[in-house]
Amino acid sequence: MVEEIEVRCEQCAIRKFNALRAMSKEELKRVSDSKSTKIVKKGESIFKEGEKLNGVFCIRDGVAKLSKLSSNGKDQIVKLATKGHLLGQRSVISEESANLSATAVSTTQVCFIPKEGIMNTLHTNPNFAVEVLRHMAHDLKEADDVIINMSHKSVKQRVAEAFLYMKNSFGVDNEGFLNVSLSREEIANIVGTATESCIRIISEFKKEKFIKTAGKKIAIIDEIALLDLMNK
Repeated sequence: MVEEIEVRCEQCAIRKFNALRAMSKEELKRVSDSKSTKIVKKGESIFKEGEKLNGVFCIRDGVAKLSKLSSNGKDQIVKLATKGHLLGQRSVISEESANLSATAVSTTQVCFIPKEGIMNTLHTNPNFAVEVLRHMAHDLKEADDVIINMSHKSVKQRVAEAFLYMKNSFGVDNEGFLNVSLSREEIANIVGTATESCIRIISEFKKEKFIKTAGKKIAIIDEIALLDLMNK
């Protein structure tokens, strides 16, 4: 991580997307006084699986992937996190080592909030505690959905769903390409398949004119066709 930048929590609109919105102005001021803000370059680690976290990370800008190392040595991407997401809160609250790794997919700006600021507010602000619980419950629901998709949907369906998820979550640029650029291996790691299978399915989608590509960039041409495939 490099290039420290000063961003005050009280003036940051990003907190509206996470549990920090339930903090009072005074609590936000205390958090802001203790936190640090860094730039994490593409491919650099924010934290690693098994690491003991002394605080949480709030993504102010950019995209990070949360991944779990499987028994065969492959990274399973569990989630793509973008601005407003808090990373590491479960590990901090449970006082357990990080269950996932977080890595920057693009140049990412993150704020590190020390554990004390989070735990003190949890004990004194019931509204903040409820917000944290809501976000953790949402994360558990997403994890349940991933498990169900892995067991009930074909690889083709999961690739289609991944593309639609990326479009809905990150939008497209002026040329219609997804605003998040992932390697074929990373896409394969999201859907839980071999890279070769992912490449083959992307080629099939191109032939069927569901999508178009330019290098790593992907644009959805026929969203209805992908939706139909996903919901078969």
